[in-house]
Amino acid sequence: MDPTDRRIVELLTTNGRLSYAELARQIGLSGPAVHERVGKLEAAGIIRAYRAQVDPDAVGLGVTAFIGIVQGADSEIDDIVVAMAELPEIESCYFLAGAESFLVKVRVPTIAELEHLIVRLNRIPGVASTRTTIALSTKWEGRPQPLPPPPPG
Repeated sequence: MDPTDRRIVELLTTNGRLSYAELARQIGLSGPAVHERVGKLEAAGIIRAYRAQVDPDAVGLGVTAFIGIVQGADSEIDDIVVAMAELPEIESCYFLAGAESFLVKVRVPTIAELEHLIVRLNRIPGVASTRTTIALSTKWEGRPQPLPPPPPG
């Protein structure tokens, strides 16, 4: 990525709804040149998606929890991942180093729904145990990260 591409990514990370014309104005290129660069960034997988950030409480998902999952000794990681991908309540899934193999972030309407989800997770073949932490509130999330400096040379 050259400095212009980096600037496009920074601007879109902050506001994914910027028009090509506004990107072009802020960067100092033509609209078609910015459009082409954004297309290349998308094709390269650098820009993966554009989405609306919705208030979970406003859509009835008032309970956020983090569930650590311990993998059984004779199980396959991919089998567990495929099974978890079928659970729409799981918003994010991270593969970990340490005692727990996975950490998932889930959103559900109620504590009863969370309990039901935990039971379903524990029934997945290869899941040895789970540990759940319930978030009392969200102070922030999804904060855009500054891009690291480009490698030297």
